[in-house]
Amino acid sequence: MESPRTHDRISPDDFLRLIEKSRLGKLKIYLGHAAGVGKTYEMLQEAHRLKKAGVDVVIGWIETHGRKETEALLEGLEIIPPKKAPHGNTTVEVLDVEAIFKRYPTVCVIDELPYTNVAGSQHPKRYLEVHDLLLTGINVITALNIQHLESLHDTVLRATGVDVRERVPDRFVLEADQIVNVDLTAEELRERMKQGKIYPPDRVAAALDNFFTENNLNELRELALRETANALDRRPRLGVKSPPDVSEKIAVFISTNPATTAKLLRAASRLAGRLNREWIGVYVRRKNEDPMRIPADLQRQFMHNAQLATELGGSVTVLENQNVCQALLKFCREQDIHLVVLGTSERRWWQFTRPNVLDFFMHHAPGIDLHIVDPVH
Repeated sequence: MESPRTHDRISPDDFLRLIEKSRLGKLKIYLGHAAGVGKTYEMLQEAHRLKKAGVDVVIGWIETHGRKETEALLEGLEIIPPKKAPHGNTTVEVLDVEAIFKRYPTVCVIDELPYTNVAGSQHPKRYLEVHDLLLTGINVITALNIQHLESLHDTVLRATGVDVRERVPDRFVLEADQIVNVDLTAEELRERMKQGKIYPPDRVAAALDNFFTENNLNELRELALRETANALDRRPRLGVKSPPDVSEKIAVFISTNPATTAKLLRAASRLAGRLNREWIGVYVRRKNEDPMRIPADLQRQFMHNAQLATELGGSVTVLENQNVCQALLKFCREQDIHLVVLGTSERRWWQFTRPNVLDFFMHHAPGIDLHIVDPVH
């Protein structure tokens, strides 16, 4: 039986040691860059290794996509059957979280982490269901592709032209106890596609001409390799401290505008990740932006941006001041922030960048470095 090559393999013994460290469940993520690299295959192989080691492991959800090699690995493993849920005029199969709680295994394998649940489910996203399992002490092994990481949405869109709708917050992924990159070269992956090992024959030609182009796969593979390395670099190391002259925080100025602010928040999250720093979204509220006065749609947009900032691993601070620029500068000085993320495009006052904020910081904020992003492109 052929197994896709896996880099950064971590033994079951390593995962077992993590399990023993805490009453909270441990999370292990198999990260790939495209369908067919072997994430599910590797998860099932690990399930067999854990079972052989005497661990109580079950399959909560698995997607074999009809791949015979993967389906063969289900033999001998306990599977929690999915439950039926209404969806329009029909029913669909969904993860049976209640059954997993009742069974309470030591380890549960749950595929397709970015999955969006049907309307009416307790949680809109599968990663939230996984979070609930972890809180009860159930350890979870799961998988996702790099393009589903929230902060990479704009990068993936520019690189591949694909607008990925199902996304997982960076914070959830970065808090995983182990991340394993499952890697195949573009040539190997395209060859697997041609051999019918990924999609049915009637979908192969279209896939090779569209998403599975050599350029797209190389771009996504590089992102996956880099993100795995970054995730390891972001982990705190015992005895290692940041240089005393380097600020631990980055500021990004948020607003009520959802589209442009989302891009800047993702840019801030990526930058903070590379530099291993905390980051803060800062919103300056003027009197006419009081929650009782501001239009309801703008208030909702601000709340959306604040929630996104939190999901990306940042925090949010709201300042009350009529002078936006001075308030932002004072905040940076008080918080010892020396790196700020700013947008370039001109917006009206309630949007991300007032026309004079960038100019103000360029001329009146010595000692503060600016990371300038064009939120439109």
